[in-house]
Amino acid sequence: MPSPKERVYVALDTPNLDRALAWAAAVGDHVGGLKLGLEFIHANGPAGVERVVALGLPVFLDVKFHDIPKTVAGAVCAACRTGAAIINVHAAGGPAMLEAAARAARDAPGARPKIIAVTVLTSLDDDDLAATGQQGPVGEQVLRLAGLAQECGLDGVVCSAHEIGALRRRFGPDFLLVVPGIRPSWTESGDQKRVMTPAEALAAGADILVVGRAITQADDPAAAARRLAAELEGAP
Repeated sequence: MPSPKERVYVALDTPNLDRALAWAAAVGDHVGGLKLGLEFIHANGPAGVERVVALGLPVFLDVKFHDIPKTVAGAVCAACRTGAAIINVHAAGGPAMLEAAARAARDAPGARPKIIAVTVLTSLDDDDLAATGQQGPVGEQVLRLAGLAQECGLDGVVCSAHEIGALRRRFGPDFLLVVPGIRPSWTESGDQKRVMTPAEALAAGADILVVGRAITQADDPAAAARRLAAELEGAP
Protein backbone atom coordinates (compact mmCIF):
# COMPACT_ATOMS: atom_id res chain seq x y z
CA MET A 1 0.00 0.00 0.00
CA PRO A 2 1.44 3.41 -0.94
CA SER A 3 2.00 5.86 1.89
CA PRO A 4 -0.66 8.57 2.32
CA LYS A 5 1.43 11.24 0.62
CA GLU A 6 2.09 8.89 -2.32
CA ARG A 7 -1.66 8.72 -2.88
CA VAL A 8 -1.83 12.47 -3.59
CA TYR A 9 -1.76 13.55 -7.24
CA VAL A 10 -1.34 17.26 -7.92
CA ALA A 11 -3.47 18.73 -10.70
CA LEU A 12 -1.29 20.86 -12.97
CA ASP A 13 -4.19 22.90 -14.31
CA THR A 14 -2.48 25.43 -16.54
CA PRO A 15 -1.90 25.82 -20.29
CA ASN A 16 1.65 26.99 -19.58
CA LEU A 17 4.20 24.17 -19.90
CA ASP A 18 6.95 25.97 -18.00
CA ARG A 19 4.59 26.72 -15.11
CA ALA A 20 3.43 23.10 -14.99
CA LEU A 21 7.01 21.83 -14.96
CA ALA A 22 7.91 24.30 -12.21
CA TRP A 23 4.96 23.17 -10.08
CA ALA A 24 5.89 19.53 -10.67
CA ALA A 25 9.49 20.17 -9.65
CA ALA A 26 8.37 22.00 -6.51
CA VAL A 27 6.01 19.29 -5.26
CA GLY A 28 7.66 16.14 -6.62
CA ASP A 29 9.27 15.06 -3.35
CA HIS A 30 6.05 15.43 -1.37
CA VAL A 31 3.37 13.73 -3.51
CA GLY A 32 2.85 10.50 -5.43
CA GLY A 33 1.75 11.66 -8.87
CA LEU A 34 0.56 14.40 -11.20
CA LYS A 35 -2.68 15.03 -13.06
CA LEU A 36 -2.91 16.69 -16.47
CA GLY A 37 -6.27 17.92 -17.73
CA LEU A 38 -7.73 19.32 -20.91
CA GLU A 39 -6.43 22.83 -20.35
CA PHE A 40 -2.83 21.60 -20.35
CA ILE A 41 -3.29 18.92 -23.01
CA HIS A 42 -4.92 21.17 -25.60
CA ALA A 43 -2.22 23.80 -25.15
CA ASN A 44 0.77 21.45 -25.20
CA GLY A 45 -0.28 18.25 -26.94
CA PRO A 46 1.26 14.81 -26.47
CA ALA A 47 4.77 16.27 -26.46
CA GLY A 48 3.89 18.34 -23.41
CA VAL A 49 2.44 15.31 -21.65
CA GLU A 50 5.63 13.38 -22.39
CA ARG A 51 7.70 16.18 -20.85
CA VAL A 52 5.77 15.80 -17.60
CA VAL A 53 5.86 11.98 -17.72
CA ALA A 54 9.64 12.18 -18.13
CA LEU A 55 9.90 13.75 -14.66
CA GLY A 56 9.34 10.27 -13.25
CA LEU A 57 6.08 10.55 -11.29
CA PRO A 58 2.97 8.63 -12.40
CA VAL A 59 0.70 10.83 -14.54
CA PHE A 60 -3.10 10.69 -14.56
CA LEU A 61 -4.28 11.88 -17.98
CA ASP A 62 -7.67 13.48 -17.26
CA VAL A 63 -9.01 13.50 -20.82
CA LYS A 64 -12.59 12.26 -20.17
CA PHE A 65 -12.99 10.64 -23.59
CA HIS A 66 -16.64 10.36 -24.66
CA ASP A 67 -17.35 9.47 -28.28
CA ILE A 68 -18.21 6.51 -30.50
CA PRO A 69 -16.30 3.31 -29.60
CA LYS A 70 -13.90 3.38 -32.55
CA THR A 71 -12.91 6.98 -31.90
CA VAL A 72 -12.38 6.40 -28.18
CA ALA A 73 -10.33 3.27 -28.85
CA GLY A 74 -8.05 5.25 -31.15
CA ALA A 75 -7.77 8.08 -28.66
CA VAL A 76 -6.88 5.69 -25.83
CA CYS A 77 -4.26 4.04 -28.02
CA ALA A 78 -2.71 7.44 -28.78
CA ALA A 79 -2.82 8.47 -25.12
CA CYS A 80 -1.06 5.25 -24.11
CA ARG A 81 1.94 6.30 -26.19
CA THR A 82 2.57 9.25 -23.86
CA GLY A 83 3.45 6.91 -20.97
CA ALA A 84 0.55 8.02 -18.77
CA ALA A 85 -0.22 5.70 -15.86
CA ILE A 86 -3.98 6.41 -15.71
CA ILE A 87 -6.39 7.50 -18.46
CA ASN A 88 -10.09 8.24 -18.02
CA VAL A 89 -13.24 8.09 -20.11
CA HIS A 90 -16.89 8.99 -19.42
CA ALA A 91 -18.92 6.05 -18.14
CA ALA A 92 -21.97 7.63 -19.79
CA GLY A 93 -20.45 6.68 -23.15
CA GLY A 94 -22.04 3.25 -22.74
CA PRO A 95 -20.91 -0.39 -22.72
CA ALA A 96 -19.47 -0.61 -26.24
CA MET A 97 -17.37 2.51 -25.73
CA LEU A 98 -16.10 1.38 -22.32
CA GLU A 99 -15.19 -2.07 -23.63
CA ALA A 100 -13.38 -0.48 -26.59
CA ALA A 101 -11.37 1.72 -24.24
CA ALA A 102 -10.37 -1.21 -22.02
CA ARG A 103 -9.43 -3.31 -25.04
CA ALA A 104 -7.34 -0.52 -26.57
CA ALA A 105 -5.34 -0.18 -23.34
CA ARG A 106 -4.76 -3.92 -23.15
CA ASP A 107 -3.57 -4.05 -26.75
CA ALA A 108 -1.29 -1.00 -26.60
CA PRO A 109 2.46 -1.68 -26.55
CA GLY A 110 4.38 -1.10 -23.35
CA ALA A 111 3.05 -0.91 -19.82
CA ARG A 112 -0.76 -0.95 -19.69
CA PRO A 113 -2.23 2.16 -18.09
CA LYS A 114 -5.19 1.97 -15.75
CA ILE A 115 -8.44 2.91 -17.49
CA ILE A 116 -11.01 4.50 -15.21
CA ALA A 117 -14.43 6.03 -15.79
CA VAL A 118 -15.88 9.38 -14.79
CA THR A 119 -19.20 8.78 -13.06
CA VAL A 120 -20.74 12.13 -12.03
CA LEU A 121 -18.59 15.26 -12.10
CA THR A 122 -17.93 16.68 -8.64
CA SER A 123 -19.31 20.04 -9.79
CA LEU A 124 -22.78 18.47 -10.22
CA ASP A 125 -25.53 17.85 -7.67
CA ASP A 126 -29.05 16.36 -7.83
CA ASP A 127 -30.53 19.51 -9.40
CA ASP A 128 -27.88 19.48 -12.11
CA LEU A 129 -28.65 15.84 -12.96
CA ALA A 130 -32.35 16.64 -13.23
CA ALA A 131 -31.62 19.61 -15.48
CA THR A 132 -29.80 17.31 -17.92
CA GLY A 133 -32.47 14.59 -17.85
CA GLN A 134 -30.39 12.10 -15.87
CA GLN A 135 -31.83 9.88 -13.17
CA GLY A 136 -30.74 10.82 -9.64
CA PRO A 137 -29.97 11.10 -6.87
CA VAL A 138 -26.25 11.53 -7.49
CA GLY A 139 -25.19 8.62 -5.29
CA GLU A 140 -27.41 6.14 -7.12
CA GLN A 141 -26.26 7.37 -10.53
CA VAL A 142 -22.64 6.97 -9.45
CA LEU A 143 -23.26 3.35 -8.41
CA ARG A 144 -25.04 2.58 -11.68
CA LEU A 145 -22.21 3.99 -13.80
CA ALA A 146 -19.50 2.40 -11.65
CA GLY A 147 -21.18 -0.98 -12.04
CA LEU A 148 -21.22 -0.52 -15.79
CA ALA A 149 -17.52 0.39 -15.78
CA GLN A 150 -16.60 -2.71 -13.78
CA GLU A 151 -18.68 -4.98 -16.01
CA CYS A 152 -16.88 -3.58 -19.06
CA GLY A 153 -13.40 -4.34 -17.68
CA LEU A 154 -12.29 -0.93 -16.43
CA ASP A 155 -10.00 -0.61 -13.42
CA GLY A 156 -12.06 1.87 -11.41
CA VAL A 157 -13.77 5.22 -11.42
CA VAL A 158 -13.41 8.88 -10.68
CA CYS A 159 -15.85 9.74 -7.92
CA SER A 160 -16.69 12.26 -5.24
CA ALA A 161 -15.36 11.52 -1.76
CA HIS A 162 -18.94 11.21 -0.57
CA GLU A 163 -19.50 8.11 -2.72
CA ILE A 164 -16.36 6.26 -1.56
CA GLY A 165 -18.05 4.20 1.16
CA ALA A 166 -20.90 2.99 -1.05
CA LEU A 167 -18.51 2.14 -3.89
CA ARG A 168 -16.17 0.20 -1.60
CA ARG A 169 -19.06 -1.82 -0.19
CA ARG A 170 -20.40 -2.62 -3.65
CA PHE A 171 -17.20 -3.23 -5.61
CA GLY A 172 -14.58 -4.30 -3.07
CA PRO A 173 -11.00 -3.28 -2.29
CA ASP A 174 -9.47 -3.77 -5.75
CA PHE A 175 -11.65 -1.26 -7.62
CA LEU A 176 -9.57 1.91 -8.06
CA LEU A 177 -11.19 5.05 -6.62
CA VAL A 178 -9.68 8.32 -7.82
CA VAL A 179 -11.16 11.25 -5.93
CA PRO A 180 -11.09 14.91 -6.99
CA GLY A 181 -12.89 17.62 -5.04
CA ILE A 182 -10.32 17.26 -2.27
CA ARG A 183 -9.85 20.38 -0.18
CA PRO A 184 -7.57 20.62 2.86
CA SER A 185 -9.29 22.24 5.83
CA TRP A 186 -7.21 25.38 5.30
CA THR A 187 -8.59 26.10 1.79
CA GLU A 188 -11.90 27.09 0.19
CA SER A 189 -14.11 24.65 -1.75
CA GLY A 190 -14.18 26.74 -4.94
CA ASP A 191 -16.61 25.47 -7.64
CA GLN A 192 -16.73 21.88 -6.37
CA LYS A 193 -20.02 20.94 -4.68
CA ARG A 194 -19.14 17.52 -3.19
CA VAL A 195 -15.85 17.96 -1.35
CA MET A 196 -13.97 16.42 1.60
CA THR A 197 -10.65 16.89 3.36
CA PRO A 198 -7.74 14.62 2.33
CA ALA A 199 -7.60 12.77 5.66
CA GLU A 200 -11.36 12.13 5.59
CA ALA A 201 -11.18 10.80 2.03
CA LEU A 202 -8.33 8.40 2.82
CA ALA A 203 -10.13 7.18 5.93
CA ALA A 204 -13.22 6.52 3.78
CA GLY A 205 -11.18 4.32 1.42
CA ALA A 206 -9.95 6.52 -1.45
CA ASP A 207 -6.98 5.20 -3.44
CA ILE A 208 -5.83 8.45 -5.09
CA LEU A 209 -6.60 12.02 -4.06
CA VAL A 210 -6.47 14.76 -6.70
CA VAL A 211 -5.50 18.11 -5.20
CA GLY A 212 -5.06 21.19 -7.34
CA ARG A 213 -5.51 24.81 -6.32
CA ALA A 214 -4.80 24.19 -2.64
CA ILE A 215 -1.22 23.48 -3.70
CA THR A 216 -0.63 25.14 -7.07
CA GLN A 217 -2.26 28.45 -6.14
CA ALA A 218 -0.51 28.69 -2.79
CA ASP A 219 2.14 31.37 -2.37
CA ASP A 220 4.63 28.51 -1.96
CA PRO A 221 3.45 25.29 -3.67
CA ALA A 222 6.29 23.26 -2.17
CA ALA A 223 5.38 24.40 1.34
CA ALA A 224 1.70 23.62 0.71
CA ALA A 225 2.60 20.13 -0.51
CA ARG A 226 4.78 19.56 2.57
CA ARG A 227 1.95 20.78 4.81
CA LEU A 228 -0.49 18.36 3.18
CA ALA A 229 2.00 15.48 3.47
CA ALA A 230 2.49 16.23 7.16
CA GLU A 231 -1.28 16.43 7.66
CA LEU A 232 -1.68 12.96 6.15
CA GLU A 233 1.07 11.22 8.10
CA GLY A 234 -1.39 9.81 10.58
CA ALA A 235 -3.99 8.89 7.97
CA PRO A 236 -4.76 5.21 7.21
